[in-house]
This record gives sequence, structure tokens and C-alpha cells, in this order.
Amino acid sequence: MSHTPEDDDRIASRAELLPEETEAGSDDPTAQAEAILAESDERVDDPEGTRRESTQTPDRSDP
Repeated sequence: MSHTPEDDDRIASRAELLPEETEAGSDDPTAQAEAILAESDERVDDPEGTRRESTQTPDRSDP
């Protein structure tokens, strides 16, 4: 997957682990950052779709 310079900056910034992530450890902070940002971008791009799919949405109604 290719990244724009902006993507690279976002990934590098997110790869700086939070204190609780440092404590838990991470084998690959960059891959972790890429996954977190990809999921976040998906939620931003399709909030209703991801809301329906989420098991953590409080007002989610099951079909």
C-alpha cells in the first residue's frame, strides 16, 4: 500500500505509543498505527455503516 506524505506523517505520529500502549508493548508500532488509522478513516468515511456494524454502539438496533 502506498502512502502520501500526509499519510506517512499521520502514521509516524500515531506510531508514538501512548503510555498504556508502551506498558503493554507493541511488536510493530507502525503496523499498529496503520491499522488504527485505517479503521478510523473507515468510520469517518461511513459513520452510519460502521455504526450499524459495531457491537459497541449503545443504541444499535439488531435487525
